[in-house]
Amino acid sequence: MIDRRAVIAGAAALAATSRVQAAPRPALVVGKSGRPGTFPTLTAAFDRARTLGHPVHIRVEPGVYAEKLKLDIPGLHLSGAGPSSIVSFGAASGLTDPQGRKWGTGGSATLTVTAPGVTLSNLTIRNSFDYLDNVRTRAVDGAQAVALSIARGADRAIVRNCTIEGYQDTLYVQESCRAWFTGCTIGGNVDFIFGGATALFEGCEIRSRFVPGAPVQGFVAAPSTPVEVPAGLIFRDCRLTREAGLPDDSVYLGRPWRAGGNMRLTGAALFDGCWMESHIRRDGWTWMGYRDPDGIARQLTPAEARLFEHASTGPGAGIASTTRTMLDRAYLRWFSREQAFGDWRPAQEMEKP
Repeated sequence: MIDRRAVIAGAAALAATSRVQAAPRPALVVGKSGRPGTFPTLTAAFDRARTLGHPVHIRVEPGVYAEKLKLDIPGLHLSGAGPSSIVSFGAASGLTDPQGRKWGTGGSATLTVTAPGVTLSNLTIRNSFDYLDNVRTRAVDGAQAVALSIARGADRAIVRNCTIEGYQDTLYVQESCRAWFTGCTIGGNVDFIFGGATALFEGCEIRSRFVPGAPVQGFVAAPSTPVEVPAGLIFRDCRLTREAGLPDDSVYLGRPWRAGGNMRLTGAALFDGCWMESHIRRDGWTWMGYRDPDGIARQLTPAEARLFEHASTGPGAGIASTTRTMLDRAYLRWFSREQAFGDWRPAQEMEKP
C-alpha cells in the first residue's frame, strides 16, 4: 500500500528544494564606497564573473566609471541605480588606441556586448569624446564615437531604462543580432542609431543633439539591414525630441547605409506610432553614398531601401511622398515583436529573477 502522507511529504520537500535552487544568486556590487566585497571597477567585477560558471547579476552603484569595456559573459545582467550610474569613455574612430592603432568605429565603443542573452538596465552609457570641440577644431579626422555596441554574437540583448549618449554613431546594433530596447533615452546627431541588426525600440525617447552652425542637424537612423532580413530597426511608440537650440526642419529620420559597398545591404527601418517634434524634416529620409564593387561612387536612395512610417504624430509628422513611404496597416504584422524576433520572447526574459 502506498503511504500517501509520505508521498505528499516527499513532494513538498522536492518543491521546497526547487524553490531554493531557483532563488536568485546575490549580485556582485560595483561601487566607489570601498566597502568590503564591493568591486571598485566594472572591469574587476567582469573578471570575477567570468570565473563563476553561471549567469551573474552585477549591480553598479551611483558614480562615474571611466572604463572601456567588453562584456563577453553570456546571460549577464548589468544594472545600475538609474541615470547616476554612468559608464563613460572618450574614444573616437580617428583616435589611437594604446597600441598606436586607430580605434575605428566599432572599436571606439565605451561598452561592447559580444555575448548572447545579456541584459542592461538602469544605466547611463556614454561616449565622452568632445565632438563639439572637434567640429570647431577638426583636430581628429574620424569623429565616429560609439557609446554602446551590440556586436555580432550578442544575440537576444535586452536594454531597459538606459540612457545612451553620444553624437556621431552613438548606438551600433550589428548584423545577425536581435535586440530589444524599452524605456530608453538615446541621444545623438549623425547616424546615431545604426547597423544591420533586428532591433526593436519600444517607448523610447530618441533625442537629437544640437551642433552649432550645422545646416543639417543630423540623421536619426542608418540601417544596413541585409536584403534577406525582413525587419531592421523598428521604432514603436517612441518620442523623437530635440535639445534646446536645434532648429525646425533640420534632422532626417535617417538614410540607408550600404556598409563597405556590400550590395546585399539595403537598409530597413520603420517608425510606427511615433510622436515627432518639428525638427524632423518634411522630406523624412535621404540618400547615403557608397562605392560599389567596381569602386564607382553611387547613392543608395530611400526608394531603393525599405524605409517606412505608420501613424506618425506631432508637428514633425509628414505626408506620403517619394521620400516618405507610409506603410499600410495590413503589413504591420510583419514588424510585430513576435514576427521580428522569431522564437525569442524578451518580455518573458525580463520576468526571470
